[in-house]
Amino acid sequence: MIDLRSDTVTKPTKMMRQAAFDAIVGDDVYNEDPTILELEELSASMLGKEAAMFVPSGTQGNQVAVLTHCVSGQEVILEANSHIYFYEGGTISAFAGVQPRTIKGIRGEMSPDEVEAAIRVDDIHQPETGLICLENTHNRAGGAIVPLANMKEIYQRVQNRNIPIHLDGARLFNAAVATGISVKKYARYTDTVQFCLSKGLGAPVGSIIAGTQEFIMKARKWRKRLGGGLRQAGIIAAPGLVALKTMVDRLAEDHEKANKLATGLSAIRGLSIENKVDTNIVLVNTEQSGLNANQFIEILKREEILAVAFGPNTVRFTTHYDVTEHEISNVIEKIAKNLL
Repeated sequence: MIDLRSDTVTKPTKMMRQAAFDAIVGDDVYNEDPTILELEELSASMLGKEAAMFVPSGTQGNQVAVLTHCVSGQEVILEANSHIYFYEGGTISAFAGVQPRTIKGIRGEMSPDEVEAAIRVDDIHQPETGLICLENTHNRAGGAIVPLANMKEIYQRVQNRNIPIHLDGARLFNAAVATGISVKKYARYTDTVQFCLSKGLGAPVGSIIAGTQEFIMKARKWRKRLGGGLRQAGIIAAPGLVALKTMVDRLAEDHEKANKLATGLSAIRGLSIENKVDTNIVLVNTEQSGLNANQFIEILKREEILAVAFGPNTVRFTTHYDVTEHEISNVIEKIAKNLL
């Protein structure tokens, strides 16, 4: 199978497996695992934040951020198709007791004017705005890069309102590699950041959340409450260190593969590309082929290709290091054979 469902399907590299085997470990709940500590220190340094914390997943990282920033009854402003709103099981309401206030963005980018207008006034009838969440790159916008200028303007507009900004940067390194702008510069216009080690960076598990020392101290208790206290976690942190040290620059290869795939599929009658391919995600519209997304997915399976139905007539392909340039060519040829 050529698996293009997500960049989460990658297998750890040999170097990652060896690092896990050799990892020096301790008890992370006692803050005594040296490999975890090294990973957290490196992550904080890369992001320009005071401190960082390892969490088992990106979803847990985002939820820890909301729980730490907010109190029950507040409201969170976020983009209408954001991962936190769309893919995390309503957790901000179920666990944090906050309600989402969504803004429809363009390619994941919220209008600073609309964000500012959505901030609640001091009124007994309204919830207080407790947090603003951004996402970069934006998953449902097809891996779109939210411009740094947009993040900066939103950040600057709320500085005098005492409202924190959290960045769901699950694929932030994809944005950095594609633009040449460091993750530290992106993180500058946020109070807290979450990024995933287990997507394009290829580690088998884990994410990082970063912010001030005070924030991370409070966040550790929320991680514990969510069941995220870990013991000899250096075994899973070691591959994360390898990911940060060896897998960042090669994300450019994933972007090249995605552009090659988009170019090839757009030349096939009945298919069109819905997104501007900024990074490693390609959204393909199948409507003109006479097939809906689920029917198209079944054809792909027969050709030993895996992708994701992303809408009634939209299929998502995600490139990663476990798929080769040759396999991308094979995907294009097999799809063309079935549709031409």
